[in-house]
Amino acid sequence: METYPNTAALMQRGTAFLGCETAILCGAMSWVSERNLVAAISNAGGFGVIACGAMTPELLDTEIAATRALTAKPFGVNLITMHPALFDLIAVCRKHGVTHVVLAGGIPPKGSVEAIKADDSGIKVICFAPTLALAKKLLRSGADALVIEGMEAGGHIGPVSTSVLAQEILPELAADHLIFVAGGIGRGEAIASYLEMGAAGVQLGTRFACASESIAHPDFKKAFFRASAREAVASVQVDPRLPVIPVRALKNKGTEEFTAKQREVAALLDAGGIDMAEAQLQIEHFWAGALRRAVIEGDVENGSVMAGQSVGMVTREEPAAAIIAELMAQAEAALAR
Repeated sequence: METYPNTAALMQRGTAFLGCETAILCGAMSWVSERNLVAAISNAGGFGVIACGAMTPELLDTEIAATRALTAKPFGVNLITMHPALFDLIAVCRKHGVTHVVLAGGIPPKGSVEAIKADDSGIKVICFAPTLALAKKLLRSGADALVIEGMEAGGHIGPVSTSVLAQEILPELAADHLIFVAGGIGRGEAIASYLEMGAAGVQLGTRFACASESIAHPDFKKAFFRASAREAVASVQVDPRLPVIPVRALKNKGTEEFTAKQREVAALLDAGGIDMAEAQLQIEHFWAGALRRAVIEGDVENGSVMAGQSVGMVTREEPAAAIIAELMAQAEAALAR
């Protein structure tokens, strides 16, 4: 078995925290990060994360049990903070003894971190921090680790690049806290550089979307293989009164449909037909449906082909274990120079 002593040494805090051999988390991609891919990544020594997305508590219950049937290794569950059944989803995670819960999509609502950690559950909480100030606040509020994700990522994104976030946050916090870096990472050399800056590990989504174990439709994967970095574009905000988090995906007809959807929701908001929370929820449900059309049905013209700018580095289908081995070998070679 190949060993990567320099990389493993720099990842040691991350692997101890996650309970795996390699501090590479799989980003939670709705419809893609399900039992098969999650188990494959965990079995390969990485850390798989189930994308709960818009799942009901019943569906999440089934998914966790099905993942457990495929791997004995640790894995996490990603919960969206604006999910109306968030506390019920937390209860499902606690019932199954999930070791790590990732809270994404905004600041965790009051009581959510406490609910996860109640009765000394031992569950570790990972949160996303788009700014240094918020990173500090989340750590004070009980987050055990943070993911800092730059705008190069696929799916929901913030306004700042990964390299800038890393330079702002790692020197300030990485010595005393566990920080994982995400967004636009496609090769091991980039992983090595963030580890040297103090990161405990990294998170990748786009590189794993087309793994052999990914259930994504063949046409979805082919769209990745054809695409270049510049084709993965961020969605446009139509109405400044509707705070829609931008989403990065491959440009297609679905991108235009989202612009129309924003106008429709903004009109409902203006007419008093819905409140802001419902407006944002409608946008989330739009994405869930559009993403399903692309990932599951293979409609890459009208669906949402969410991809990060590292998509140009995804050129073929390969097992998750091979992707992790390649990344680790590249990181090790960079650190050994």
